Amino acid sequence: MILDEARQVLQIEADGILNLIGRLDHRFDQMVEVILKSTGRVIVSGIGKSGIIGRKITATLNSTGTRSLFLHPVEAMHGDLGIVGPDDVFLAMSYSGETDELNILMPSIRKIGCTVIAMTGNPASTLATHSDIVIDVGVQKEACPLGLAPTASTTALLAMGDALAVVLINKKHFKTSDFKRFHPGGALGQRLFSQVQDIMFTGDAVPIATTSVSMQEAVEEMDRHGLGALIIVGEDQRLAGILTDGDLRRMLAQKKPVLEQSLTAVMTPSPLHAFPQAPAFDALTIMERHEITVLPIIDSDRRVLGILHLHDILGKGEFKFNGLDSEKKHGLSD
Repeated sequence: MILDEARQVLQIEADGILNLIGRLDHRFDQMVEVILKSTGRVIVSGIGKSGIIGRKITATLNSTGTRSLFLHPVEAMHGDLGIVGPDDVFLAMSYSGETDELNILMPSIRKIGCTVIAMTGNPASTLATHSDIVIDVGVQKEACPLGLAPTASTTALLAMGDALAVVLINKKHFKTSDFKRFHPGGALGQRLFSQVQDIMFTGDAVPIATTSVSMQEAVEEMDRHGLGALIIVGEDQRLAGILTDGDLRRMLAQKKPVLEQSLTAVMTPSPLHAFPQAPAFDALTIMERHEITVLPIIDSDRRVLGILHLHDILGKGEFKFNGLDSEKKHGLSD
């Protein structure tokens, strides 16, 4: 009985979000374009549960490259409205669209001259009539059996805010490296501030072979480590090249017998690399700029010390990566 009720709640909220998909139209495009062209901030405002969702959306926008600020309607009525400027975008959130504290502000907001966007479940509401762009977030019913507590409606509002934030991320070409500026205290921020030697693969976990091995042996060694790359060194153990999945795909696309080729003919010679003392952020910048996922790590004599994968910077290799736990990753297994 309890599980059935829980499943019903989740289904109602899921349906509420799915129903938003069919209602997305040119107004969503307009909202995105207005925010992209704005030289000001996105001022988010709402009260009650909508206000709580508004605070979350504000935080998401700020951490992903869109300057935003949450303005409580009551505080705005008592002087804080001064933070709103004509270059800002005012994003008002009210499911009913009839929230007095928010609607009282609208004439003053209109006089300031900023663009007003309403996210509401009632496109015919007072709030909607005062807005330049109206985004419909209406749901068929609340998950609350009394139909009183905002449940499906707040979930829909949150989902629409996330849709906005993610589209803006893509439009602004916001990259992982930008997180360094906006998120220095999070898990990703900590990794970006660490050194390459703190997160790279070392020891037996490094896929490596000499130029003298056959292509068959090289492919087997690359497959055994599961990093999609094999570092190639000369007989002096200095970096000579790198063999990647991409190199193999290109040979196959050219219909060449891959295993019959020499390793030096297929590998990429003199590959990009990094040094162990370099900041992880610098290594990430190299990867993003050149659209690669691995970097050999060498010392000043070009001797290989390890290999860094993009996932190590992003944190996906913290506990397990391609079957390697964190101890095996650093060559610490028995």
